Amino acid sequence: MTDERNKIAHAAAAALEARGTSIGQTRVLIGFDGFIDSILHMVDVRRDMSPTGYERLRTITAFATRCASAAGKSAAVEQVLVEKRFGGNGPLMAGALGRLGASVAYVGGVGEGDSGKVNGVFTPFVERCREVIATGDPSFTDCLEFDDGKLMFNNSAAMQAITWELLLKTVGMEKLTRLVEEASLIGIVNWSQMGGVPGIWKGLREEILPKVSKKERGVFIDLADPAKRTQPDIVAGLGELAALNRAIPVTLGMNLSEAERIDVACGAGGFERGRTGEDVRVAAVKIRAKLGLACVVIHPREGAPAATTAGKRRKS
Repeated sequence: MTDERNKIAHAAAAALEARGTSIGQTRVLIGFDGFIDSILHMVDVRRDMSPTGYERLRTITAFATRCASAAGKSAAVEQVLVEKRFGGNGPLMAGALGRLGASVAYVGGVGEGDSGKVNGVFTPFVERCREVIATGDPSFTDCLEFDDGKLMFNNSAAMQAITWELLLKTVGMEKLTRLVEEASLIGIVNWSQMGGVPGIWKGLREEILPKVSKKERGVFIDLADPAKRTQPDIVAGLGELAALNRAIPVTLGMNLSEAERIDVACGAGGFERGRTGEDVRVAAVKIRAKLGLACVVIHPREGAPAATTAGKRRKS
């Protein structure tokens, strides 16, 4: 799977090069989350007590059945740690851009307390970046992997400490302004798990963007799955994005389920006719127009239509 993803990533980079856009010349600022992911297998049966002497629960359905059978009783399900690796929407996006050759600066929860040091799990990530600034501890995710999908259990308490005020304290206004000045692309991701993100959008809009040059730059926003956030939270967040777009062009990226939720929240009516093909492209156009953003991208499995302010719908 990793080899296949690498092939896809390099093909995308080649397509950009063919259009005259060299990602190797792009300076990027990404933030602000950070997770350590524990990749886990859930044990079904043990053949012996050696580290690999087990058969795992291979499907989510099998795991759900095991859990359901314990209702009204109790059960112990052994888990086996397969790997610990860096995660979080921000580090994964930044790491991918770094591997494609972009010059990446990262700011976020990838450290060890308030020491300013980067947690050792993130060493492979640091090697892909131009600069990494740790604002504090990462959060943690238990990733239960099965043949038909994975279940991710997040402990995101550390992410709630990441606010505009913390960035000013740990990074400083001068350095933040420099990083934004240098960047052609700013990525701010994982709104759904970070209560401080709207404040960061506002701080960027009010305190930094007025100070930097007017060179062409944009910001990419990934809300991440908003299912657990309330409707008022979502509406308020979308309002902040509209305000940010008046200061810098905003691209909002969503998968299909996220787009459906945002479509309802903003009242765009983009999915009234259906959920596939041309319907998704129409939804991108309607959501973009309703929110007043520069670009909206919806990425179901079969492609990624993008609606822009020029009124064009592109599919890649």
